[in-house]
Amino acid sequence: MTTRPVPVLALSGSVGVGKTSVLAEMHDVLIGLEMPHACIERDALAYSWPTRGYYNQDVSLLNIASVWSNFSAGGAERLVIAGVIERAADLDGYRRAVPGAEIVVCRLVAPVATRIARLKGREHGAGLAWHLDRTVELDHILDAARLDDFVVGDDARPLRDVALEVLTRAGWLPPAASRT
Repeated sequence: MTTRPVPVLALSGSVGVGKTSVLAEMHDVLIGLEMPHACIERDALAYSWPTRGYYNQDVSLLNIASVWSNFSAGGAERLVIAGVIERAADLDGYRRAVPGAEIVVCRLVAPVATRIARLKGREHGAGLAWHLDRTVELDHILDAARLDDFVVGDDARPLRDVALEVLTRAGWLPPAASRT
């Protein structure tokens, strides 16, 4: 049995950059275009303890494989995954979880001040301190890893514009569609 290619668009970037918000906006765009797809917020599939693997990645990858199987059986032909990609092993895990995955990585970026403001608006308690430290740390890790195919800014412009740029640069939309 031959595995069909599955276009996978991986949204990466530091914490607070807007991966989940862009994912949701891209979902709305793709629905409007009637493009069969699925969206996964990777961190949501890793909330368990005891942890297994780096940031509980073993669990999230098992869950991605299960969820993708269900989405695919329901007609999804493409997959968008939001989650930090800081190691080549992260991409290898996606390839194992999604047979036929043809991955394009978009790194979202925003100024540190923007990310800090976003994090302060959503995180609380000990989680806030961790996220504030991690957002700066991840800049250096992601810069060194260089695993992205392209970079898109997510700061002072409408979320729809960011989503359309990501989809266009990933080759999922023709350039004219990004202007609508």
